[in-house]
Amino acid sequence: MARTPQDPQIRITEILDTAEYLFSSKGYLGTTISDIAKKMGVAQGMLYYYFKSKEEILESLVIRQSSSFLAEIKKIAYSDSFIPPRKIELMISTLLQGVQYKGGLYLDLLHDQQLLQVRYKISRHSNLFLSPWILKVINEGNEKQYFHVSHPPTVLDFILVIIDLLIVALPQKLPAELLSFRLRMAESIIEKTLGAQDGTIHISL
Repeated sequence: MARTPQDPQIRITEILDTAEYLFSSKGYLGTTISDIAKKMGVAQGMLYYYFKSKEEILESLVIRQSSSFLAEIKKIAYSDSFIPPRKIELMISTLLQGVQYKGGLYLDLLHDQQLLQVRYKISRHSNLFLSPWILKVINEGNEKQYFHVSHPPTVLDFILVIIDLLIVALPQKLPAELLSFRLRMAESIIEKTLGAQDGTIHISL
């Protein structure tokens, strides 16, 4: 049976698409709930039926965008085409490239001091999805002797911290040389954390 325009998911998609357009053109801080409603040609109260606040709309937008590259990361984790070190570097590179969607629009917003709570919630959401897949690859690497890890959950925690440090660096618009230095340092730390051979992890943006 075909969906009708009143289908809640269709409405939610319309709200998110409109909000994304306005956040991109006017900026998040320059956009109001009223602006989104006017652009859609609906009453402002309709938006509050689906979202409690503009921050909740932003959170939903980032989670929607992250779902695409998180799905890709899951495919990498379960792939038979790559060895474990390659999986780790591909998973991290895919994540770093994914968060730069639309020129890093959401990345810039989530590092605004006013939105730290939203960033924390989204980071927690992403880590919950990432953790089992990274842990799977760590265990696979142990079994195939690419890695030598005595306590995989602790190594997982360290890798997640390193990923977060790299993501934090992206909105800073660092010179290419300095950003490259950070990537090489992250590679070296991850290799040592995994007990992998030097030069086996290569992270790209």
